[in-house]
Amino acid sequence: MQLNHLDLSVPDVAAASAFLSRHFGFTLLQTKGNHGMAVLAGDGGVVLVLTRYQEPSYPKTFHIGFLVGDAAAVSAKHAELEAAGVNGLSPLQEMRGGPGFYCATDWGILLEVAHRAPLRVA
Repeated sequence: MQLNHLDLSVPDVAAASAFLSRHFGFTLLQTKGNHGMAVLAGDGGVVLVLTRYQEPSYPKTFHIGFLVGDAAAVSAKHAELEAAGVNGLSPLQEMRGGPGFYCATDWGILLEVAHRAPLRVA
């Protein structure tokens, strides 16, 4: 069985779609209902469906995690978001074996960007 997609509620579908496309490489495949819903495709076959809901509510620990290839890519993504004036960025920090940071988006979903050292099997 393969995960097909994630459907996330956001108050502003157009803004969330634009952010994910601009900063995280998603491609907008389809919009419906005056930006009431958007379908985005990401690397590795990941599909996100964004659905408009004025007051989405997620558990405190809910977030979307993005892994990048190395520590330099983590720093570069943090610098990119900072230069773009994105609010809600945590400082770069050590997170579960590698560098990372969080981004509390204006549209209600916490994002994580991190690099992890490969797991070693004994």
